[in-house]
Amino acid sequence: MPCLIPSRTESNKVIEPSLDGILSDLIGFNSHLIPPMTAKFTQPLWPLLVATLLVLVSLYGGGIPSSHANSSVVDDCSVAAGQLIRNWPNTDFSRCTVDPGEVVSGGPGKDGIFSIDEPQFVPATKVTLDDREPVITLVLGDTAKAYPLRVLTWHEIVNDTMGDIPVAVTYCPLCNAAIVFDRRVGNKVLDFGTTGSLRHSDLLMYDRLSQSCWQQYTGQAIFGEFAGAALSMLPSRLESFLDFKNDYPQGEVLVPGNPNLRPYGANRYVGYDSSGFPFLYRGEVPEGIGPLERVVVVDDRAWSLALLQQDKQIRDRNLVLTWRPGQASALDTREIKNGREVGSVTAQHLAANGALEDAVYHVTFAFVFHAFKPDQPIIVEW
Repeated sequence: MPCLIPSRTESNKVIEPSLDGILSDLIGFNSHLIPPMTAKFTQPLWPLLVATLLVLVSLYGGGIPSSHANSSVVDDCSVAAGQLIRNWPNTDFSRCTVDPGEVVSGGPGKDGIFSIDEPQFVPATKVTLDDREPVITLVLGDTAKAYPLRVLTWHEIVNDTMGDIPVAVTYCPLCNAAIVFDRRVGNKVLDFGTTGSLRHSDLLMYDRLSQSCWQQYTGQAIFGEFAGAALSMLPSRLESFLDFKNDYPQGEVLVPGNPNLRPYGANRYVGYDSSGFPFLYRGEVPEGIGPLERVVVVDDRAWSLALLQQDKQIRDRNLVLTWRPGQASALDTREIKNGREVGSVTAQHLAANGALEDAVYHVTFAFVFHAFKPDQPIIVEW
C-alpha cells in the first residue's frame, strides 16, 4: 500500500547567486545588467525576503476577501482587483475565478520576460549542448522538437506550431513546471506572453487576443474574457538532451535568435531548489516533505521523486512511471550543465493493445502541488 503524506487544511553578465536574478527582477530591472552579489540563499536573508513580500502584498491586493480558489466559478472581482486593473486596463475583471489578492508581482512588468514568438531550430546533430542538460521534448506526428531549459529559463514561453497544431511550450523556474499546451480555445488561436505576476509562485500568462490572465500550472484562465476556460495539455517529457538525440536523431532543437541577448546556459536562480523555501510564496506547505522536494504529478496524484528514484519504476493500475539517471537540475549550479543529478521521468499509460503511450505529467515542487491540490496527498512510499 502506498504511504501518503496528508495535506494540511490549514551586459550578458552571468549572475553568481540566484538571489541576484530574483531581486533584480523584483525591483524591475534585467538581472544581466546588475553586478553580481556574494549572497546566497541562506537563512539570514529570509527576513529581508519576507519583508519584501509583505510590501508586495500591500501593493497588490492583500486582505481581499477569498473567492473560489482553484475553481471554475466565475465572479465579478473588478472592485477587489485594485492594482491589477490599473496595470491591466484591457482585462475584463468582471470575470474572475480566483481571489485577485493571491496575485503578487514577480518584479518585471508585462512582457518584461519576453516570450519567443518566432522560434528558430537547428538539427540535433548540429547543436552543442551538454548531454545532461534538461530539455522539454515534444513529439507530434513525425516531428520531434527539444526546447532546452537554458533558453526557456530566460523566456518562459515559446509560441510555436507543429504541423497544424499551435502550441505553447512553457517553463516556470520558481515551480520547475514544464508544461506544453494546445493554444486553441474554441475556434480561436491564442498567443501568450508573460504578465510579470505570480500566483502561488507560479507564472501567470496572458493571451494577446483578449488580455485574459492564465495560470501556467493549471492552464486555466483566471481573469478576463476567457475566465473559466482551460487549455489542453499535451504529452511532453522533461529529459536530458542525450535522451532526446538518442530517441530522435533527426529531431530539431530550439536555439536563441540572438545568442548574445542573454547568458544562455546560465542559471539565474543558483541554489534555488536546495534553498529550503520557495520564493514569493505565501501559502501553506505540505507536511512530511520539503516544499522544494520534487514530485511527479499525473492528473490529481503526486509521487515523491525520491521514491521513484529509489524504486526506478512504479506501476499503478494502467500508469507506469519510470526514472533513469542522466539529467542535471536547471536550478542548482551557476551553469545548468553542471547541476546535480535529478534524472529523467517518463509517465505512460498502458493501452488496451498492451502498448505504452506517453501521458501528460510534470515534475514540479511539493509546495506547488499542495498549493493547487491542497486536499490531495503526496505518495512517499510504495
